[in-house]
Amino acid sequence: MDKLSPYFADFAGPWTADAPLPGGDFPVNGGKGLLATLRAAHPYLDRATAERLIRAYGTEVGDMLAGCDNQTDLGEVFGADLTAREVQWLMDKEWAQTADDVLWRRSKLGLRFSPQQVETLSAWMDAHAAGPGETTAKGAA
Repeated sequence: MDKLSPYFADFAGPWTADAPLPGGDFPVNGGKGLLATLRAAHPYLDRATAERLIRAYGTEVGDMLAGCDNQTDLGEVFGADLTAREVQWLMDKEWAQTADDVLWRRSKLGLRFSPQQVETLSAWMDAHAAGPGETTAKGAA
């Protein structure tokens, strides 16, 4: 960044050292409180799923699950505990384009997926992918 800064008149200088990653804006020991809040807001989530979602998305998990009142609102379950809601979030917010993006690059859920489940996820993602200049539908089921 030091080498690039002369080319940007409004370069603010270093800032990432103290900036939390997206969803990481809670104390190091704040996971238990976040888990309790998530489970109170979404009691249909089992503990293991809630913990995985917090590890993956931190405080952004509330935004991902906004408007969900039950398991059905999460859409199709592709395998393990991966749902259409989460995949859509990954497509919209984290630019996931393929099943490998979701199962291996953004998580390691691929360890728990059968080849058939991978095919099903891939087909769903292809059917729900946005075209150029479009955004995908929110909360697609």
